[in-house]
Amino acid sequence: MALSKTQLERLKKIRVFVLDMDGTIYLGDSLFPFTKDFLQKVKETGRDFCFFTNNSSKNREAYLQKLSHMGIHIPPEKMLISNGVILEWLKSHHPGAKYYVVGTPPLLEDFRKAGLAPDAQDADVVILGFDTTLTYEKLVTACDLIRNGKPVYGVNPDWNCPVEHGFIPDCGSIAALVKASTGVQCQFFGKPSPHTLDYMLRHTGCRPEEMAVVGDRLYTDIAVAQGTEVTSILVMSGETTPELLAASDIKPDLVLQDLAELGALL
Repeated sequence: MALSKTQLERLKKIRVFVLDMDGTIYLGDSLFPFTKDFLQKVKETGRDFCFFTNNSSKNREAYLQKLSHMGIHIPPEKMLISNGVILEWLKSHHPGAKYYVVGTPPLLEDFRKAGLAPDAQDADVVILGFDTTLTYEKLVTACDLIRNGKPVYGVNPDWNCPVEHGFIPDCGSIAALVKASTGVQCQFFGKPSPHTLDYMLRHTGCRPEEMAVVGDRLYTDIAVAQGTEVTSILVMSGETTPELLAASDIKPDLVLQDLAELGALL
């Protein structure tokens, strides 16, 4: 697409691109053919990148391994994840609490590594993640605790996770089920939470105008930058369709077909 003068000036200021993963650099286990060329172009132009995923079904180690298998080798500090955002917040806001985490083994392991008990039946706090190992028993335990007044937080608000054959239910859908049963809406972390934008800025060391968030979802990737000096770049390689974009109140600063088009603009 042809950019306006204002958009070009905004793009020139970008020092770090924070890249979504599912639907942006790959779909499922299939790396987009343009991803490596884009990352190389970012380096060649004196900029930098890191990854941020809302997908709380895995942890940093799993993503580093997945990227490595795809031929993308990065230091651990360039792999940011919603798990890290909520764990930082919980350690300062609920010190010493016991947790019941509705999540996969990797998410529970992240809690243990942070020194937080993730599977207490008498928990003080309930956490909802993108649980691909979800069981009815987990839901019953979580809902009982919430009905007894325990606070509940969601790691990420995504309704669906894009995969090669379409979409599968994500954390937001699990939270909707829990709300239907308990009447309680959890507070979400991950994109678009302001906690996440602060986390990104701290970990990249950028001023807002020096950072761009790139992704395929309006209500997470794009919404996280809404109303700030952070640039939002929507790529149409994942969840968002032209119809969804036209109907949405969330408007990105730039709309591009994919990372190949963004790379050409650099």
